[in-house]
Amino acid sequence: MPTDTPRKKSPRKIAAPGRSGAEGGRSKAHAATQQRAHKTREAILRAATRVFARNGFTDGKVESISRLSGTHDRMIYYYFGSKAQLFVEVLETAYEKMNEAEARIDIDLEEPVSALTTIVHFVWQYYLDHPEFITLLNSENLLKGRHIKKSARASELSSPAVAILEDVLRSGVEKGVFRADKRARDLYIEIAALGYFYLSNHYTLSVFLNADLRGKGELDHWKSVITDTVLRSVLLKLPT
Repeated sequence: MPTDTPRKKSPRKIAAPGRSGAEGGRSKAHAATQQRAHKTREAILRAATRVFARNGFTDGKVESISRLSGTHDRMIYYYFGSKAQLFVEVLETAYEKMNEAEARIDIDLEEPVSALTTIVHFVWQYYLDHPEFITLLNSENLLKGRHIKKSARASELSSPAVAILEDVLRSGVEKGVFRADKRARDLYIEIAALGYFYLSNHYTLSVFLNADLRGKGELDHWKSVITDTVLRSVLLKLPT
């Protein structure tokens, strides 16, 4: 007679080390919550940049920011603490984005004149492409730098831009084409001033000088003026 064949035992499933199913679910939920929070925060920052750039800090209303970002007033205070702190982060973000764009510039330190020209053109074009950067700084300067003084990151945000110019100047000095007494910080202010002043004051200057300073050919002309002025300030031998 056939005998009963012993039933094989199913192999025991050994739980993989790490989180249990419940813990994994909580982890995913936490990650999703963090992602939503990040998106909300970024939406508020983008909206605040637009509102403050258009209206300045004083007239930039929290209600306008929450409406534009699709959030609520309380979310702004939850993520940033205050309108003033939100403005600080808007300014920090504006500088950070410019630094990130500048870091992507392709310059050849073996050609210091060309490298410096590239930087000058970049700064000028960045101002043209990001008018909100200029209006945000205008607003903060009217307030005597009240908010940027509260930033713990302000000095570190200026360092990359100055460091690039230091490298270019050093290369130019080593190759015998740039003056050795030119400071990178001075050069940074020079480049910024020549572009910033022209664009931030073009309305009044246009009336005063009876010329449309943003008219056809005017922007390209000023770009060439900036480039020539900056190069002449660093070159050992001036072009004839």
